[in-house]
Amino acid sequence: MTSFFRQRAIRYPLTVLSFLGVLAAILLFMTNFWAALIFFVLFVIALGFAWRIEEQTYVETEKHIETLSFRMKKVGEEALLQLPIGIILINEKNLIDWVNPYVSKIFESESLIGEELFSLTEQFHSIVKGEDLETENLKVGDRTFKVIYKTEEKLIYLFDITERVGMKKLYFADRTVIAIILIDNYDELAQAMDDQTRSQLNSLVTSHINKWGTENGIFVKRIASDRFLAVFNEEILSGLEKTRFAILDDIRETKAKQSTALTLSIGVGTGSTSLNELGELAQSSLDLVLGRGGDQVAIKQPDGKVKFYGGKTNPVEKRTRVRARVISHALRDLIKSSDKVFIMGHKVPDMDSIGAAIGVRKMAKLNGVEGYIVVNYDELDGSVSRLMQEIKQDTDLYSKFIEPEVALPLITERSLVIVVDTHKPSLVADDRLLDKSEKVVVIDHHRRGEEFINNSMLVYMEPYASSTAELVTELLEYQPKHEKLTMLEATTLLAGIIVDTKSFTLRTGARTFEAASYLRTNGADTILVQRLLKEDIDTYVKRAKIIETVELTEEGVAIAKGADHIVYNSVLIAQTADILLTMKDVTASFVIAERADGKIGISARSLGELNVQLVMEELGGGGHLTNAACQLDVDTVAEAEEILKSVIQTKIEGGN
Repeated sequence: MTSFFRQRAIRYPLTVLSFLGVLAAILLFMTNFWAALIFFVLFVIALGFAWRIEEQTYVETEKHIETLSFRMKKVGEEALLQLPIGIILINEKNLIDWVNPYVSKIFESESLIGEELFSLTEQFHSIVKGEDLETENLKVGDRTFKVIYKTEEKLIYLFDITERVGMKKLYFADRTVIAIILIDNYDELAQAMDDQTRSQLNSLVTSHINKWGTENGIFVKRIASDRFLAVFNEEILSGLEKTRFAILDDIRETKAKQSTALTLSIGVGTGSTSLNELGELAQSSLDLVLGRGGDQVAIKQPDGKVKFYGGKTNPVEKRTRVRARVISHALRDLIKSSDKVFIMGHKVPDMDSIGAAIGVRKMAKLNGVEGYIVVNYDELDGSVSRLMQEIKQDTDLYSKFIEPEVALPLITERSLVIVVDTHKPSLVADDRLLDKSEKVVVIDHHRRGEEFINNSMLVYMEPYASSTAELVTELLEYQPKHEKLTMLEATTLLAGIIVDTKSFTLRTGARTFEAASYLRTNGADTILVQRLLKEDIDTYVKRAKIIETVELTEEGVAIAKGADHIVYNSVLIAQTADILLTMKDVTASFVIAERADGKIGISARSLGELNVQLVMEELGGGGHLTNAACQLDVDTVAEAEEILKSVIQTKIEGGN
């Protein structure tokens, strides 16, 4: 626009008008002299006035442009040198060529020119590698800056966002947090107390919790005999996390002095502006805590992430419908918040492992989430192989059985991995799934050993249950009812119970029969179970040859072993140990044989006088007091036998 104006283009039409005016006056003189004269005089006056205005306008505009240019230049210099925006120019060697005064003020240095950029802060390393990007906030002293780097110009801008960051921090710190505090074992303790003792217990717990709330700025309200509602903010929550919720230890230690096993479970909901959602998160967190045994805190956010604190006491296992319902509801919430569910059992899966996996997959389906059962097909043998032949006839169920290599690419951040019939990462079908998933659930009926799957979000371990299939069956009873178990699903779960109880003769309680009854009601086929569990003659002969090698000690311990360099499957070894236990004068049985993976396997059974779980744990295995196993990484069966005998003798002499 300025360039166009300085060409004074308006003079061209004025020149044309001047020519036309003179021409009109000449023509008018030819017809009427006086009229032409008057016209000419008025035209000259008007034309002169127009040219004068054009000249004045040009001069004034030129002055305005010069003034504006000067002011713009001054403002640019002011912005460059005075505004609180840091500007740094660097060269190809990342040396500083120029900085404005504000940068010198930021880094408290009068001269930065010539210095290396990275000497100011190491964060500039990541900045110069990008291209026209906004980096994370840069901390310099007590100030925070947003950094923008222009690659082509080698130019860095620093914008002070300290106040904005402070406001953001204040906003998040002031967000509401809701917690539900539950007194563990309150009902059981209160039932055994008289009114005065119960009143003292209530007063003591209430005073402790109210004192804790007052000291930390928490509003606490008792909403039931065994639970409290707490409302606070995220800043207070952060402080509680730093103390790792010391209230748990205070309550436990106070009651321990009075020989009362009373603890607290706390479910916390955070990360949302909706009070309804916070309440649901708090309840869901409390369900998770109870599923993990209580005496701890779970903090849950809307994205499903959970943090745990506490859990220093051994939980008292309860075989009640209440616990099964709580676990089932917690598991349902975890499934619904996941995009896919991956279920896997232990290596060389048995009927209990496969049956439980099929039951959990049914839970996922009932909650509208895709479930996959992860198995290694080359590890399937015996009755499990026959079961898979039956499953092939159900195309929908069979399509959900996948190998670990297929499962790994399918796992996302929202995926849930459920481990059944084991709690040891070294025994799962593929431990890579555990490493890739942030959400893991463990359902098992074995006693917990030293090796355990870390960071499990939910653990349901009942050592007194007959089988994992029994536990899963109970959980299924509290899932949505819009679809029944199929005959094959119910049969597989029943087969798992029958195998682990040796046809309802070992570790069988009232709930075992209730679970079996539920499965039978849903169409479980006992004839199919019998057909699946049949064995061939070769297996029978192999087992008989192992029994021929049995040695019986004075203490009633029977030890049998397989031949060297002959591979036996784990089911055969376990069955042989079961049969030996039925023999006269045998109180404990151990069977040693070589496995397909090259290790030497030991299967142990007991009537209870000798704790075979402790024996197997000493050798790196585990299980129950009357049923356990291990695998030894030794070369021969004889070597494994010597190690086993040494451990057994130690346990017998030690009274275990």
